[in-house]
Formats: sequence, structure tokens, C-alpha cells
Amino acid sequence: MTDTAVLEHPTALVATPNADALPRRLANFGTFVEALDYAAKGVRGLNFHDPRGNLTRAYPFSELREDAVDVACRLIARGVKKGDRIAMVAETGAEFAALFCGAIYAGAWPVPLPLPTSFGGKDNYIDQLAVQLRSSDPVLFFYPPEILAMGDAATVAHNEANGATCQGLGWDVLYAEPVIDVALPEARGEDICYLQYSSGSTRFPHGVAVTHASLMNNLAGHGEAMRMDLHPLDRCVSWLPWYHDMGLVGCFLSIIANQVSTDYLRTEDFARRPLAWLDLVSRNEGTTVSYSPTFGYDICARRISSQTHVADRFDLSRWRLAGNGADMIRPDVMQSFVNAFAPAGFHANAFLPSYGLAEATLSVTIMPPGEGIRVELVEEERLSGQPRDLSRPARYRAIVNCGKPVKDMVVEIRDGAGKVLSDHQIGKVWCKGPSVMHSYFRDPESTDACLVDGWLDTGDMGYQNADGYLFIVGRAKDMIIINGKNHWPQDIEWAVEQLPGFHQGDIAAFSLETETGEETAAVLVHCRVSDPEERVKLKNAVAEKVRSILGHPAVVELVPPRTLPRTSSGKLSRAKAKKLYLSGEIEPFQLAA
Repeated sequence: MTDTAVLEHPTALVATPNADALPRRLANFGTFVEALDYAAKGVRGLNFHDPRGNLTRAYPFSELREDAVDVACRLIARGVKKGDRIAMVAETGAEFAALFCGAIYAGAWPVPLPLPTSFGGKDNYIDQLAVQLRSSDPVLFFYPPEILAMGDAATVAHNEANGATCQGLGWDVLYAEPVIDVALPEARGEDICYLQYSSGSTRFPHGVAVTHASLMNNLAGHGEAMRMDLHPLDRCVSWLPWYHDMGLVGCFLSIIANQVSTDYLRTEDFARRPLAWLDLVSRNEGTTVSYSPTFGYDICARRISSQTHVADRFDLSRWRLAGNGADMIRPDVMQSFVNAFAPAGFHANAFLPSYGLAEATLSVTIMPPGEGIRVELVEEERLSGQPRDLSRPARYRAIVNCGKPVKDMVVEIRDGAGKVLSDHQIGKVWCKGPSVMHSYFRDPESTDACLVDGWLDTGDMGYQNADGYLFIVGRAKDMIIINGKNHWPQDIEWAVEQLPGFHQGDIAAFSLETETGEETAAVLVHCRVSDPEERVKLKNAVAEKVRSILGHPAVVELVPPRTLPRTSSGKLSRAKAKKLYLSGEIEPFQLAA
């Protein structure tokens, strides 16, 4: 061990290689500590890039392990004990990577928390941090020096409201401290490895407690031949945030446990220049793996103009696994991406749909490589559980195949009474396996509500076909019920998006209770036109489109662009949009009568 701070490690600006003489092991370790110890024997590692994709730091797994052990010694010297929680803002970089792994080496539970976003403002961000600090009850809270004021404010708010003694400090303070050689505790498979907050956890957060054994089981499922089928020379590119399960587990912890060299863009840099992601995929020789939610593919396809010489700028021919997850997968968006980037060598069969959630560590199902996006057309009446209205033409929605269960995972579709349904019957998705969470931290009531005899109620609705592939149709809690008929908000949102001028994420649909106690639909729409008459025409067009779907009038409001809230992972938050609308924090445009 040394007393050199992470930021001062001398590293030449040469990216870590794809090839390694160290035999690849597909996460077949008892603990994450064993996984990093093994990866550190090789030459692969993490590589961090600036907003334009230029390499700023190569960080081999060997250096990460050395820094993590130093961090563990510093934490233990500060009095950290096994089982203590260490909260930390998850900024993509060497400092967070070493801090997260170091907390695990110290036997503590790292708790990654989100970075500030452009949505909600400074005060809301501080409030969110304070709520998650209260939930996780950490002894220490670390944050980047550039958000020192907000981190300090969140710590003070948490301590004052809860009588806590959590110490908050910039992580540069920790890295400046000397390293004292101390004995590190032994990690066991049944020990909690970390706490993960799901992206929608704001007012009432649920900290998902994941054990070492659960983590290793899920990560082993990523590399199997029937799932991602990792090859010896595979290389990954990622811009996904490390405070969300797909970024943290799929593109950080899995990278270590499966020994894959990876190139990173910060999430905020991707948001400003989305095509820098594809530039990095093109430029870095051997890049074959990269993941994104649907909106990432959507924004890239939209940024390409007819004047862009796609084939001259990009080379996506080596991209073998273009993963997609974290939200409903839109086949129309995926087709638009293929149309835009096929000239650059992108192959449609590279798409790798998946389904997962933090409560299952990450992955529940993954599409076998090479099968691409496959859809089934399902009548909308079946999706909502309603009898077919024979007086109207049948309407269909394309539902994406999300693949087959990962290693040791079992999936069942059940009705409201818990009865297992047969093929192509829509019901609640349940799953069971070694990677299902241990519990929600200090929340036995919520744990018991979703974990029954080892089975996890995902809260999602879907069906399986005769071959065991899973199709997700929506979340049960989002259902809008009008006059006894069920409607998925996605159907309403997708229909409105077909009107000219709308993008994905411009519409939020949710239920409202009227003065008579009946339920109706509310639809909030981003409006980019300023002419009063055009706004009235737009609202009428949206209202007519929604009425055609519901057979019933809805509340339609035009709101300023960038008003609709998103979760920390970029997904539209209908629940928060409803809350902000009812509280008056979302102010619709006032239209002339």
C-alpha cells in the first residue's frame, strides 16, 4: 500500500487493452472482493474520456484494487466498521470507483447516490439526498468537491431532521489522508455488498440490499453463451450513470467481475453531445458492447440530419451487442436507429433487449445474441384485460420480446389471485432466483409486500410465449381505469407522439380523480409553439387523439418544454408529473377561450 492519492497515480494516456493473458472468468467468484482481486492480476481496466471522447485517464484493475485497499484502510482508520453504510455521490471516474470498491474491502456497504440534474433545481436535489441519507443511515457521506455546498447542505438537513451524526465531506479530504496499514475484514457470500436505490426512489426510497452471492450470480449470467456470450477480445463503451442499476451493475461491477476493458463518457457529457457516444464506439478499436435505454438510441437517431455523412463519421460494424433496457423498449425507435446508422455498418441483429430491476440485482431476462428486436402484435383490448369491442376495428400494439431468464432465474406470470397463467396470458411478472434481493433496507413491511416465499413481485405486467420468452407490456400501478376499462398510459403517449412535432418523452399520461369521484385521464404535453392560435390548434389535436383512444374526453394541458420530470436514469416519471401538476408546480400555458 502507498500514501499516494488516487488523483496522483502516474498513468500514461494509453487505454487498457482488450486482450489479456489472464484467463477470463465469468464472475464465478464467491464475493466481489475475490472478483476484483482476480481482475487486478491482468492488464484490462477502466478508461475515462472527456466530453469529446479524448482519453483522460486509463485505470487498470490493478490500480483500482490498490486504491480500493488504500481507501479501505483510511475508512477503517476513521472508525468504519463492518456493516456501516457509506453514502457517496456516484460521479463517473476513478475517485468514485476506488471509493465504492474500498468501502466493500472495508466491510462497509457503499450507497451510490445521484448527481445533480437539470431537473428540479438545487433545493430539490438537496432534499432528495437528505431523504436517501435518512433511509440508508450512513456514518459517512462523500461527494465531489465541485458540489461541496450541496453535499454539506444535505448532510446538515439529514442530521438536523433525524438526530443523526453522519459526517459529510468532499472525497478529496479522504484521499489526502495517510494510509495506515490495518487488517481488512473477510467478505462472505451472504454479506450485504451494497445498497442500491431504484431510479424512482425519491420521497419514500427503498434501498435494495444486495449480497455478494446475489451479485456474483447475476453477473455470471451476463457472460454466458446463451445470454451476452462475452468473447475474449470484447470491449465496452458506456455513458450510463453509476447511481442507476444498469450503469452501476451492468457497466461497472460486471465489467470488473467479467474482466472487460471499458471506455466511459460521463452521463452529463452524453446529454450535451449524444453522438460522442457513437464516436467513441467507432474510434476505439474492438468496441463490441454498449448499452442504452430506448431514449439514448432515439436521441442519436434524431441528431443525424440528412446532410450528415454517416458512413464517413461512424464505423459501427464491430458493435455486436447493442443492449437495450431500463424502460419500455420502443420498436419504432429501434427501427429509426437502424435506418439512420445502417450506412455506418450497424446491424439490426446486434440489438440485445433485456428486462430487469434493482430488486433482482439487475437482469431477469436477456435476449440471446443475434436475435435482435422481435415483436408480437397484441390487441389493445387484451393488454387492458377488456372484452373486444366488435363495433370498432381492432387496434394492436407491438410488444418487444425481452428474452429468456438469466442464469438460475425462474419467471412466472400470475393473475391477481396468484394463479400461474399459461402462455400468452397477461398478468403480473414474478421471478425467483439467487440474485433476487435480500430485502429493502430497514423496511420489512415493503419487503414482505413484494417478496413471498422467495418469489419477487416485480410490479410489471407481461406474458411469456411457448418458448419461454418474456414480453413486458407495462407497470400495473400506471394503469388508467375509466368507466371500468383499463388503459395503459404508454398507449396514450405513443399515439400523441405520432402527431407532428413531438419527441419521445414529450407526453405524460396519468389518472386523475374528478369532483364526482370518477377517474379520468390527464395528458401533459410539451409545447414548443408560441403563437396563441397554434397552441389552441395543438391542444385540440391532442384532445381529439386522446378521445379516439379512450372514447372519453381527457384533461389536456400544454406545458413548457423540459417541464416533465424524469427519474435519475432518464425515464419519464408519471407519478412525479402528477404530483407536480396537482401541487401547481407544473404550470400549464393559459390559452385564450
